[in-house]
Amino acid sequence: MFAEHGVYAVSNRQVSEAAGQGNNAAVGYHFGTKADLVRAVARRHAERIEVLREQALATATGSTDVRDWVDCLVRPVTGHLAGLGSPTWYARFCAQVMTDPALHEIMVEESMALPALRQAVEGLNRTLPDLPPEVRAERGQIVRLLILHTCAERERERALAEGTPTPRATWAEAAPGLADAILGLWLAPVGPSR
Repeated sequence: MFAEHGVYAVSNRQVSEAAGQGNNAAVGYHFGTKADLVRAVARRHAERIEVLREQALATATGSTDVRDWVDCLVRPVTGHLAGLGSPTWYARFCAQVMTDPALHEIMVEESMALPALRQAVEGLNRTLPDLPPEVRAERGQIVRLLILHTCAERERERALAEGTPTPRATWAEAAPGLADAILGLWLAPVGPSR
Protein backbone atom coordinates (compact mmCIF):
# COMPACT_ATOMS: atom_id res chain seq x y z
CA MET A 1 0.00 0.00 0.00
CA PHE A 2 2.84 2.39 0.85
CA ALA A 3 4.58 1.53 -2.43
CA GLU A 4 1.47 2.23 -4.49
CA HIS A 5 -0.03 5.22 -2.70
CA GLY A 6 2.68 6.78 -0.53
CA VAL A 7 3.29 6.42 3.17
CA TYR A 8 1.13 9.30 4.32
CA ALA A 9 -1.75 8.54 1.97
CA VAL A 10 -2.30 5.20 3.73
CA SER A 11 -3.78 5.25 7.22
CA ASN A 12 -2.92 2.85 10.01
CA ARG A 13 -6.56 1.75 9.88
CA GLN A 14 -6.16 0.79 6.20
CA VAL A 15 -2.99 -1.17 7.02
CA SER A 16 -4.82 -2.97 9.84
CA GLU A 17 -7.70 -3.86 7.54
CA ALA A 18 -5.37 -5.08 4.79
CA ALA A 19 -3.63 -7.26 7.36
CA GLY A 20 -6.97 -8.79 8.31
CA GLN A 21 -7.01 -7.20 11.75
CA GLY A 22 -10.43 -6.35 13.16
CA ASN A 23 -8.84 -3.90 15.57
CA ASN A 24 -8.12 -0.63 13.76
CA ALA A 25 -5.46 0.22 16.35
CA ALA A 26 -3.43 -2.96 15.69
CA VAL A 27 -0.70 -1.14 13.73
CA GLY A 28 -0.23 1.42 16.47
CA TYR A 29 -0.23 -1.28 19.13
CA HIS A 30 2.37 -3.46 17.38
CA PHE A 31 4.57 -0.79 15.81
CA GLY A 32 3.84 2.57 17.42
CA THR A 33 3.99 5.40 14.94
CA LYS A 34 3.97 5.22 11.15
CA ALA A 35 7.69 6.02 11.28
CA ASP A 36 8.17 2.97 13.52
CA LEU A 37 6.30 0.83 10.99
CA VAL A 38 8.53 2.15 8.20
CA ARG A 39 11.59 1.33 10.32
CA ALA A 40 10.31 -2.21 10.92
CA VAL A 41 9.73 -2.80 7.19
CA ALA A 42 13.16 -1.37 6.31
CA ARG A 43 14.89 -3.43 8.99
CA ARG A 44 13.19 -6.65 7.90
CA HIS A 45 14.40 -6.26 4.32
CA ALA A 46 17.81 -4.85 5.29
CA GLU A 47 18.61 -7.96 7.32
CA ARG A 48 17.95 -10.16 4.30
CA ILE A 49 19.96 -7.92 1.97
CA GLU A 50 22.81 -7.90 4.50
CA VAL A 51 23.11 -11.70 4.31
CA LEU A 52 23.45 -11.49 0.52
CA ARG A 53 25.95 -8.64 0.84
CA GLU A 54 28.08 -10.69 3.25
CA GLN A 55 28.25 -13.41 0.59
CA ALA A 56 29.27 -10.84 -2.05
CA LEU A 57 31.93 -9.45 0.28
CA ALA A 58 33.43 -12.92 0.69
CA THR A 59 34.10 -12.86 -3.06
CA ALA A 60 35.25 -9.22 -3.28
CA THR A 61 37.51 -9.03 -0.22
CA GLY A 62 41.03 -8.15 -1.28
CA SER A 63 39.98 -7.15 -4.79
CA THR A 64 41.29 -3.96 -6.37
CA ASP A 65 38.67 -4.08 -9.14
CA VAL A 66 36.01 -1.37 -8.80
CA ARG A 67 33.47 -3.69 -10.48
CA ASP A 68 33.73 -6.24 -7.66
CA TRP A 69 32.79 -3.56 -5.12
CA VAL A 70 30.00 -2.16 -7.28
CA ASP A 71 28.61 -5.70 -7.44
CA CYS A 72 28.59 -5.74 -3.62
CA LEU A 73 26.22 -2.78 -3.73
CA VAL A 74 23.97 -3.90 -6.60
CA ARG A 75 23.66 -7.68 -6.56
CA PRO A 76 22.46 -8.06 -2.95
CA VAL A 77 19.59 -5.65 -3.67
CA THR A 78 18.55 -7.27 -6.94
CA GLY A 79 19.06 -10.72 -5.42
CA HIS A 80 16.75 -9.83 -2.54
CA LEU A 81 14.13 -8.47 -4.90
CA ALA A 82 14.35 -11.64 -6.99
CA GLY A 83 13.84 -13.71 -3.85
CA LEU A 84 10.61 -11.86 -3.02
CA GLY A 85 8.83 -13.29 -6.05
CA SER A 86 6.63 -11.34 -8.41
CA PRO A 87 5.35 -8.74 -8.04
CA THR A 88 7.84 -7.09 -5.73
CA TRP A 89 7.08 -3.89 -3.87
CA TYR A 90 10.10 -3.12 -1.72
CA ALA A 91 12.02 -0.84 -4.11
CA ARG A 92 8.89 1.24 -4.70
CA PHE A 93 8.33 1.38 -0.95
CA CYS A 94 11.89 2.69 -0.56
CA ALA A 95 11.39 5.24 -3.32
CA GLN A 96 8.25 6.53 -1.56
CA VAL A 97 9.97 6.67 1.82
CA MET A 98 13.08 8.41 0.49
CA THR A 99 11.00 11.40 -0.67
CA ASP A 100 10.06 12.33 2.90
CA PRO A 101 12.89 14.00 4.86
CA ALA A 102 12.07 12.37 8.22
CA LEU A 103 11.51 8.92 6.77
CA HIS A 104 14.60 9.35 4.56
CA GLU A 105 16.67 9.65 7.73
CA ILE A 106 15.20 6.39 9.04
CA MET A 107 16.24 4.57 5.87
CA VAL A 108 19.74 6.06 6.01
CA GLU A 109 20.11 5.11 9.69
CA GLU A 110 18.94 1.57 9.06
CA SER A 111 21.25 1.16 6.07
CA MET A 112 24.36 2.63 7.62
CA ALA A 113 23.93 0.44 10.71
CA LEU A 114 24.69 -2.58 8.52
CA PRO A 115 28.33 -3.71 8.79
CA ALA A 116 28.45 -5.41 5.38
CA LEU A 117 27.15 -2.29 3.62
CA ARG A 118 29.76 -0.16 5.37
CA GLN A 119 32.46 -2.68 4.35
CA ALA A 120 31.27 -2.60 0.74
CA VAL A 121 31.37 1.21 0.66
CA GLU A 122 34.83 1.22 2.24
CA GLY A 123 36.07 -1.35 -0.29
CA LEU A 124 34.63 0.70 -3.13
CA ASN A 125 36.22 3.89 -1.82
CA ARG A 126 39.65 2.18 -1.67
CA THR A 127 39.45 1.18 -5.34
CA LEU A 128 38.04 4.37 -6.84
CA PRO A 129 40.31 6.77 -8.69
CA ASP A 130 41.21 10.01 -6.95
CA LEU A 131 38.20 12.28 -7.20
CA PRO A 132 37.65 15.70 -5.68
CA PRO A 133 35.61 15.32 -2.49
CA GLU A 134 32.58 17.13 -3.92
CA VAL A 135 32.61 14.90 -7.02
CA ARG A 136 32.88 11.75 -4.90
CA ALA A 137 29.97 12.90 -2.70
CA GLU A 138 27.87 13.86 -5.70
CA ARG A 139 28.49 10.60 -7.52
CA GLY A 140 27.75 8.62 -4.37
CA GLN A 141 24.38 10.33 -4.14
CA ILE A 142 23.69 9.65 -7.82
CA VAL A 143 24.62 5.97 -7.37
CA ARG A 144 22.18 5.58 -4.45
CA LEU A 145 19.42 7.17 -6.50
CA LEU A 146 20.27 5.10 -9.56
CA ILE A 147 20.05 1.81 -7.65
CA LEU A 148 16.86 2.82 -5.86
CA HIS A 149 14.95 4.26 -8.79
CA THR A 150 16.10 1.73 -11.38
CA CYS A 151 14.82 -1.06 -9.14
CA ALA A 152 11.60 0.83 -8.35
CA GLU A 153 10.94 1.48 -12.03
CA ARG A 154 11.56 -2.18 -12.86
CA GLU A 155 9.07 -3.18 -10.14
CA ARG A 156 6.52 -0.72 -11.47
CA GLU A 157 6.86 -2.04 -15.02
CA ARG A 158 6.49 -5.64 -13.89
CA ALA A 159 3.56 -4.97 -11.57
CA LEU A 160 1.56 -2.69 -13.84
CA ALA A 161 2.03 -4.76 -16.97
CA GLU A 162 2.66 -8.29 -15.72
CA GLY A 163 3.90 -10.38 -18.58
CA THR A 164 5.09 -7.35 -20.53
CA PRO A 165 8.80 -7.66 -21.13
CA THR A 166 11.23 -5.32 -19.38
CA PRO A 167 14.64 -4.56 -20.89
CA ARG A 168 16.04 -7.53 -18.96
CA ALA A 169 13.76 -10.46 -18.10
CA THR A 170 14.97 -11.21 -14.57
CA TRP A 171 16.54 -9.39 -11.65
CA ALA A 172 19.69 -11.49 -12.19
CA GLU A 173 19.87 -10.21 -15.77
CA ALA A 174 19.15 -6.63 -14.70
CA ALA A 175 21.98 -6.54 -12.14
CA PRO A 176 24.90 -6.45 -14.61
CA GLY A 177 23.35 -3.61 -16.62
CA LEU A 178 22.82 -1.56 -13.48
CA ALA A 179 26.36 -2.34 -12.30
CA ASP A 180 27.73 -1.30 -15.73
CA ALA A 181 25.99 2.08 -15.46
CA ILE A 182 27.33 2.62 -11.95
CA LEU A 183 30.83 1.57 -12.93
CA GLY A 184 30.74 4.06 -15.81
CA LEU A 185 29.56 6.77 -13.46
CA TRP A 186 32.35 6.18 -10.95
CA LEU A 187 35.06 5.94 -13.61
CA ALA A 188 33.88 8.85 -15.78
CA PRO A 189 36.36 11.69 -16.20
CA VAL A 190 35.77 14.78 -14.12
CA GLY A 191 34.80 17.70 -16.34
CA PRO A 192 36.07 21.24 -15.94
CA SER A 193 34.58 23.32 -13.15
CA ARG A 194 32.23 26.04 -14.26
